[in-house]
Amino acid sequence: MTSSSALAQIGVTGLAVMGSNIARNFARNGYTVALHNRSVAKTDALLDAHGDDGRFVRTETIEEFVGALEKPRRVLIMVKAGEATDAVIEELAAVMEPGDIIIDGGNALYTDTIRREAAMKARGLNFVGAGISGGEEGALNGPAIMPGGPKESYESLGPLLESISAKVDGTPCCTHIGPDGSGHFVKMVHNGIEYADMQLIGEAYHLLRDALGFEAGQIAGVFTEWNSGDLESYLVEITAQVLEQVDAKTGKPLVDVIVDAAEQKGTGRWTVKSALDLGVPVTGIAEAVFARALSGSRAQRRAAHDLASGTLAEKPTDAAQFTEDIRRALYASKIVAYAQGFDQIAAGSTEYDWNLRPGDLATIWRGGCIIRARFLNRIKDAYEENPDLPSLILAPYFRAAIEQAVDSWRRVVSTATLLGIPVPAFASSLSYYDALRAERLPAALTQAQRDFFGAHTYERVDAEGKFHTLWSADRSEISA
Repeated sequence: MTSSSALAQIGVTGLAVMGSNIARNFARNGYTVALHNRSVAKTDALLDAHGDDGRFVRTETIEEFVGALEKPRRVLIMVKAGEATDAVIEELAAVMEPGDIIIDGGNALYTDTIRREAAMKARGLNFVGAGISGGEEGALNGPAIMPGGPKESYESLGPLLESISAKVDGTPCCTHIGPDGSGHFVKMVHNGIEYADMQLIGEAYHLLRDALGFEAGQIAGVFTEWNSGDLESYLVEITAQVLEQVDAKTGKPLVDVIVDAAEQKGTGRWTVKSALDLGVPVTGIAEAVFARALSGSRAQRRAAHDLASGTLAEKPTDAAQFTEDIRRALYASKIVAYAQGFDQIAAGSTEYDWNLRPGDLATIWRGGCIIRARFLNRIKDAYEENPDLPSLILAPYFRAAIEQAVDSWRRVVSTATLLGIPVPAFASSLSYYDALRAERLPAALTQAQRDFFGAHTYERVDAEGKFHTLWSADRSEISA
């Protein structure tokens, strides 16, 4: 129903599907919601279709919209990231008062959020960059929410966000993440992990299809079975549903008539770029981003389809054993993806002095979000037991899980290679694991080469300090 007199506790501007659904979520949870959209037709369409979800206030102008809100005013922006967000922020800031709160719920680049928060702070306004995960269904029924920004703003805003978020064992999948851009940074890394997770699932599907010759429906059964164990997750669950879907036009499995070119909106690329700047190896995420890029290089792939494969091995004869090997390799590689993501979060926290708490993130990712999974409880427990864990892989549970899976993991990667089946995320994850546990890496040679051509110096295993060899002279060593 609409209300013209009562002030609203929250306002939502940008009423595309995500904005509309989250406005309805607020209303269903008992809040009066002010609605605004550049095109008033979208506001009216929402009210016509779902006005009985709760109390809404219809507005047409920004001034009317802001005037419909109780103080401190709380406005959630749900528009396209980039210039559109900046434009709406400026419109709002011009008519809001000190202490009011602007919340950006889009997929903003965290450095933009840092800039915006500083600019709004200078004008006496609180700016909150809130990562929201769960897609259209989550926005309506309970997403995972990752709000950053001033802590004092969470005192006013937090109860509203927690009430509309997903709940796991009664715990809201929402918490104050940290200052300025931390919420959008964490959401970015969440999306990067999502990229890796999806790529690993895709590689498992590829192996079941091409190494074992399974049909889509048969593979759906495998994923359904996997979803009842350690791999239980939203992505594994929907994978089974996708593979079961039959195309109405052809009668074939839908997955077999979809063009094999995966698109991307940019958060995966942002994650990899940020990791490069922070010096954190997120190899699984990077391979997932590159795999999507390669899948989209359709002209190049068409031109290269008849390249030589070399002599390929025979396909596995024990389908049950190889299926189990794939399951274990998927789980081990998934652990690596999350470990790398949490490494990046720790590095970002240090770089920007955010004091992020990994255990809190594992807690709020257990429900609502795209990467929700059973084993996030294990991650939560691991960081509660040791908040300073050097790597998630070193937590007792995950260390044991990989030790149990590593032989299968090696069989899968080597078999895929011998069959000519690309498994970039499986293979890079295994290589990362092997590099992490290696007693000595070839980086010693790399550093010696750098010293040879650029006098970049090196350290010794048996002495403190930096050293340089006089390569172009008598090749004696000096302290640098």
